[in-house]
Amino acid sequence: MDLTTYHSLMGGRLASAVTVLLSAIISTLIAMGVHRASISLLKRLANGRPFTTNVTRVAFRASQLCLIMFGLRIVLAGAPSDTPGLVGLSHLASVALIVALTWLAMQCIESLSLTIAQLNPVDVADNLRARRLITQARVLTRSAHAIVIILGLSFILLTLPGARQIGASLLASAGVAGLVAGIAARPVLGNFIAGLQIAFSQPIRIDDVLIVNGEWGRVEEIKGTYVVVRIWDERRMIVPLTWFIENPFENWTHTSSTILGTVFLWLDFSVPVDPLREEMERLCQASPLWDQRVCKVQVTDATDRAMQLRFLISANNSGDAFELRCVIREGILGYVAQHYPHGLPRLRSSLDPLELNTTAATVINRPDALDTIIDGSPTAKV
Repeated sequence: MDLTTYHSLMGGRLASAVTVLLSAIISTLIAMGVHRASISLLKRLANGRPFTTNVTRVAFRASQLCLIMFGLRIVLAGAPSDTPGLVGLSHLASVALIVALTWLAMQCIESLSLTIAQLNPVDVADNLRARRLITQARVLTRSAHAIVIILGLSFILLTLPGARQIGASLLASAGVAGLVAGIAARPVLGNFIAGLQIAFSQPIRIDDVLIVNGEWGRVEEIKGTYVVVRIWDERRMIVPLTWFIENPFENWTHTSSTILGTVFLWLDFSVPVDPLREEMERLCQASPLWDQRVCKVQVTDATDRAMQLRFLISANNSGDAFELRCVIREGILGYVAQHYPHGLPRLRSSLDPLELNTTAATVINRPDALDTIIDGSPTAKV
């Protein structure tokens, strides 16, 4: 856009400034109109295409700003040379255009992440593939955001006068500066590399069930430098990304969400096991939490006082397994209390008949001696 003709007609620096201002306003209005028309056309063409629909929604403001700044940059490029503040305005418009393009790139990346999340919902029974893709998308999205921001800042620095001289001086001291920067940025770089490892090797994923430092929880969010683990009692544990690369931990849903649950009970030897197996099967069949895979009762240990029974069940996920364990524990204890009230482990004791007769006679003749006997008289042995 050449404004020299208008400049020659009106003349003067003030006239140039007014002309550039009016041209900038007109350019902004045209850019907004073209943007709205383009977005409307894309929405019609993107019917049924999730990514394009998300881009037109998420990157609406960023793309609008890009068109406006591009139009202003064209206006300033064609402005008369004696326009007041032309150099500063041109540089400012260039920086603003780079910022707008950086923002647009970040919004497009975010749209891709949202599209992956929409196409792979996690609120289904078998969500392993969905959690894998969403984890990769979120971690790589944050990494891509960081790279785009660094590139944007680099292009902005290149527009500054003397930037090449600054870069040359920095390269001259790159040995010492690189060593110092590497030591100072080691935690940041370590977490960045750990994030890439987690994205590709995936030792953890979004909504995975973990045991971290003895705490049971789910992976709620994977940030750029740390992981948010939602503990079962609504607490949040913040764990650095490098911790999952350097330390062992339990992942209950790494290959599948199905899991086995156990209930251990100590019962007396006189309790028969077969009726407990039948009751166990009845409880499992009656519960919707059981996934029809495993339902077993086994005697896993025995001492001189009682036997240990293990009730083994299976469920679709760890939450259902915990609830089912509680149901089995309550049901079996109720069954034992109703049908085998003697079935709980008992402390067996014996009394010498001669000492028992002596104690009874003492109580009959001296009622006040009962307290002494109860408090630990040597005439009674347990």
